[in-house]
Amino acid sequence: MLNMIKNFANDESGAVTVDWVVLTAAVVGLGLLVINQLREPISTAGGVIATDITTAATRTPAP
Repeated sequence: MLNMIKNFANDESGAVTVDWVVLTAAVVGLGLLVINQLREPISTAGGVIATDITTAATRTPAP
């Protein structure tokens, strides 16, 4: 019984999984930070593009 407990305590087979979970969480966190920083500039650019399209659609062609 004591050997089973020692073997369990020394088993490192799940350590790689923990590393991947931490790395994945870091990547997701960085992605959220980037999205948060780019949200307003992208929204502004979208508004400018929409205005340009509306303006171009209402112009009358030159004779």
